[in-house]
Amino acid sequence: MTDGRHLKGVEFARTGDDGSRPLLLDLYLPESPPRDTGHENLRPAVVHFHGGGWRVGERSSLGPGCDAFGLAPFDALTDAGFVVASADYRLSAEALFPAQLQDALAAVKWLRDHADQYGVDPDRIYAWGDSAGGHLAGLVGLRGEGVNGVAAVAAWYPPTDLTRMGEQALPDAIARASDPGSREELLVGAVLAANPDKAAAASPISYVDSEAPPFLLIHGTADRFVPAAQSESLASALQKAGADVELLLIDDADHMWSLKDGSPAAAQKALAATVAFFRQQAASL
Repeated sequence: MTDGRHLKGVEFARTGDDGSRPLLLDLYLPESPPRDTGHENLRPAVVHFHGGGWRVGERSSLGPGCDAFGLAPFDALTDAGFVVASADYRLSAEALFPAQLQDALAAVKWLRDHADQYGVDPDRIYAWGDSAGGHLAGLVGLRGEGVNGVAAVAAWYPPTDLTRMGEQALPDAIARASDPGSREELLVGAVLAANPDKAAAASPISYVDSEAPPFLLIHGTADRFVPAAQSESLASALQKAGADVELLLIDDADHMWSLKDGSPAAAQKALAATVAFFRQQAASL
């Protein structure tokens, strides 16, 4: 952190057959007092979910490629006045979908339940995730309600429609959802093509309606893991439903904002757009 407090390993829920499995989050708190925004000096907050194909990853990371750029994305949000909670969730080797969504919703509920303790405005809690975490953020936005609901969603290169993800893959794709034993098949515990109901149930696009919160979708056009068509499809569905959605496609960027020249330009653009989006949402209430 460049500024502020970082609380590591805060337990937000317990799971497992006997309730002994702790789920943890890291909390990033701005140092400066909240600005007088007409919200009783309460802060907006972002709950982040990490990527890693639902198989790997950790709450402190946005993936090795993105981390290498040294962006400090959580600092960027706390510097803008946001509380950030970056949460773990059960990986697919431990539990199949919808366990991951249940854990993500539990993290949002925990933050709302503890809003007074950390000076968070419960009406300005947002979700953000990258890759598999973007998938979960999208589901939280579209399936969460009440204490589990969020006021807006930002998702970086998210899987959004597991029923079509394989066919949308680029010709030079490194991974396809339709591959035997793909990350997506391991998530739902079934072959996607043979189990369209399971694939649809795990797809954010299945839950789009006119009540969807504002979305920011950011994707690289050269993504060889999650095709950009996944964000384009969700953006189209949200627009048709009358929801507020922004789609930012970054030319020639691969997964984790990798560019052929090795520069951080795509990652910097994505982060700046994300912070600006959340600031706009926080100011609009």
